[in-house]
Amino acid sequence: MNTSTSGSPAAAGPTLSQVLRQAGSGVLDVAVAPRGTDVPVTDVVLHDSGDALGGPGEASGLILLAVGLEATSPEAEEAVRAADRAGAAAVVMRCGAQGVRPALAEVAARGRTALLTRGPGIGWTDVLGRLRTALAQSTGTGSQAVDGLRLGDLSGLANTVADLVGGAITIEDPQSRVLAYSRMDREPDPMRRLTILGQQVPRWRVEELRESGFFRALWSAEGVVRRPAEGPYAERLAVAVRHGGEVLGSIWAAADGAALSEESEAALRTAARAAVPHLVHHREWGREAARRQEEAVRTLLAGEADVEQAAQILGLAPDRSYAVVVAEAHDTGTLDAAVRGTGGGAPASPVDTAEQRVLDVLALQAAAHRPGCVTARSGRRLFVLVPAAQDAEDPAEPVRRLVATARSVPRTVVFAGMGPAAGDPTGLPTSREAAELVVRVLRQRASAGPAAARESAWALHGEVVSQAALLRIMDHLEPLWRVLAGPVHDMVAHDRAHGSQYGASAAAYLHAFGDTAQAAARLNVHPNTLRYRLRRARELFGVDLGDPDGRLLADLGLRLARHKP
Repeated sequence: MNTSTSGSPAAAGPTLSQVLRQAGSGVLDVAVAPRGTDVPVTDVVLHDSGDALGGPGEASGLILLAVGLEATSPEAEEAVRAADRAGAAAVVMRCGAQGVRPALAEVAARGRTALLTRGPGIGWTDVLGRLRTALAQSTGTGSQAVDGLRLGDLSGLANTVADLVGGAITIEDPQSRVLAYSRMDREPDPMRRLTILGQQVPRWRVEELRESGFFRALWSAEGVVRRPAEGPYAERLAVAVRHGGEVLGSIWAAADGAALSEESEAALRTAARAAVPHLVHHREWGREAARRQEEAVRTLLAGEADVEQAAQILGLAPDRSYAVVVAEAHDTGTLDAAVRGTGGGAPASPVDTAEQRVLDVLALQAAAHRPGCVTARSGRRLFVLVPAAQDAEDPAEPVRRLVATARSVPRTVVFAGMGPAAGDPTGLPTSREAAELVVRVLRQRASAGPAAARESAWALHGEVVSQAALLRIMDHLEPLWRVLAGPVHDMVAHDRAHGSQYGASAAAYLHAFGDTAQAAARLNVHPNTLRYRLRRARELFGVDLGDPDGRLLADLGLRLARHKP
């Protein structure tokens, strides 16, 4: 194996004060702090009171979570003395309503270790997660670009690191699953494409890296590991992301048009430090945060009462406009059945593996394209809140990128629409409705064309405003049309019962603005056949296309006969 490694300088640790501030109010209370809270912290560990701490300095810089120990218990005083002898920065205990006993406070005051109490209603798992996330977040990298990122913004981190390193970035968990990747300004090499589309490194590649010893070198190295270019695969740098002795994941940089230099290695080492709080946050809070985010997106898109709270959860900038993109995925094997439904909701058939896969890829692409994008799913639809561009970028670029990405996923077709920008969160439901109408228009167009020509498509609401408005009109007219009766109803019923083509002939004639030759060509019949059908429609049902009112009613009725709200 041809690899090289480079070392990484240690970063200065945060203080207890910084960690407590990052953890948030109500998590821990400072009962006694003999040295104050400006003492260095290196890690947070669970400590059972029955375990020996060792000699002086054994617990230097640690926050000890004394699980199973009440501040009111007789053992509490000896636990504080032991933590102090071992040099711990702080020890945390449960505290009842009575508070800390004076005797315990006196013992703590005579030492150097701070005594903290756990807030009511907060479990030890919650405390551990918050403190570890706070510890990681408080450890800066010295890079303003990466330290200023919102906690948990892995896509923003990937894009920022790509700019610093000069390569294409992938952030992966220890199982080689993709957590985020940088925007793709150039065509990726085959391995990067496979990794992103599959949302994980291909299994055969993982086995190859394991058998060659590359992973062993990566997980044991303190710095960056380099893997030379191999045939169609670009040169790569990789660095492990660690928190204490635990490996949280890795960051990979692929050469993107230029060789990766020593400066790239230094930038990647910085990135590994910067990634720690984000990966800790992802591990501790990722699933819960994702659930809350999806609920917040749905709340905003539905226009429910707690819109302001939902906007705060998502971190939406109050002075920035957002537009809604709706992407609807279909497996090509079931697309024909799906496009026959042109109503308001997405087709109700179950979402299959291919559709789920393309939605996963689109969600990753949306997050990677522009910082601040948030997503939610419903069935075979992906909803994306896209912040308005603050530069010269084409407003249609987000939806164009989504469809371009979808076209690279085999056996899937995606219809994507973008609604108008909303100046504040209360306007997002309107943007969503507009985007959904665009998807319906695209699906309707697909239903009118040959099956072989159906492919992923996108549009902005402003580009299909007439067709979208007509769909809304049809939605309102359809209930009334169902309870009426008349010539068009009779003609449609006859066609359904006998397989005749009177309705299709009238629709083609209307679509061609009365041009018999054009309408006949559309139906693939002789013009005289078309004239005969139109005459018979008038004789049998009273459908007179020569009368202005009759034409309007026939046009609406025939459209409504095909309409499914």
